[in-house]
Amino acid sequence: MSHSSQTIRLGIIGAGFWSQYQIAGWKELSPVNIVAICDKDPLKAKAAAKKHGIPRYFTDAAQMMDELSPDVVDIITDVDSHALFVEMAAKRKIAAISQKPMGPDLHTATQMVKTCREANVPFFVHENFRFQEPIRQVKAVLDQGIIGKPFKARVSFCSNYPVFQNQPFLAQLEQFILTDIGSHILDIIRYLLGEAKSLYCQTHSINPGIKGEDVANVFLVMEKDVHCFVEMSYASILEKELFPQTLVEIEGSEGSLALEDGYILRVTTKSGTTRHKIDFHLYFWASAEHRVIHASIVETHRNILEHLLGKKTSEITGEDNLKTVELFFKCYDSAAKGTIISLYPHP
Repeated sequence: MSHSSQTIRLGIIGAGFWSQYQIAGWKELSPVNIVAICDKDPLKAKAAAKKHGIPRYFTDAAQMMDELSPDVVDIITDVDSHALFVEMAAKRKIAAISQKPMGPDLHTATQMVKTCREANVPFFVHENFRFQEPIRQVKAVLDQGIIGKPFKARVSFCSNYPVFQNQPFLAQLEQFILTDIGSHILDIIRYLLGEAKSLYCQTHSINPGIKGEDVANVFLVMEKDVHCFVEMSYASILEKELFPQTLVEIEGSEGSLALEDGYILRVTTKSGTTRHKIDFHLYFWASAEHRVIHASIVETHRNILEHLLGKKTSEITGEDNLKTVELFFKCYDSAAKGTIISLYPHP
């Protein structure tokens, strides 16, 4: 599917908390025209349409697709509904973008990818953490070979941020941190270091007010033999609240790098150490505190848009993200069994 000479006509499904940032991000990209928004709650759909200047609103996604035939739909709903809307779009030859996690289990996610592949329609997962500017700069240092061949890494996302206040449904999930933050952090690992060949995971449930796990620690051995430790927590009461920062340390044969608190990138080689502070755009609709995430939404949209316009293949196709989905569900298997999980090598 290519729309190289057209404006991309976009339909939004879901008018909840996260949709305000998704919509604002799309409006930063001029080839995109948001033609409608849909939500099962008519008041939410109407309010979102009015707030964002969207001409139509619906309560039925199928009706929206049938009446307007958008080029692509952005599905910003709860995980259990992703497959339904993706299948609905695929049947109508409409490209689909799903929020992460792609599906509630590996089988469902696999079927979603298969459905779109067989329908020959583009399918993307809105995985925005890899598009954060600090993560892109870490990748640039690795690609330049400055620290040589990586052999050890640590990625950390530990916080006590009250995420349940804005998204209370998260407290009701039977599986929480690995699907919520693990989907991001494990994707960062794949982006920086390639695929994993084995993993071992342990989890904790610390907060008594939630159903799922809020701490997870994972040890991965990558296909290039990098040993990687990943720690995730929403129960960490630390001297400094780091949300929404992801900290990264990577050691290589010729040096090391670290993405430190405050978005400082430190690179050390035998010739010494350099440090620089990474900056990123603050959009008028974004919060200063969370602008690293909000800015990455625009870059994620841009990557998908370039694919739809036939300019390049997206990094975050459903086919690619399925490998991330496999990782965090295999983490649950490891934690339940208390064993190392071997993963099939990926081509």
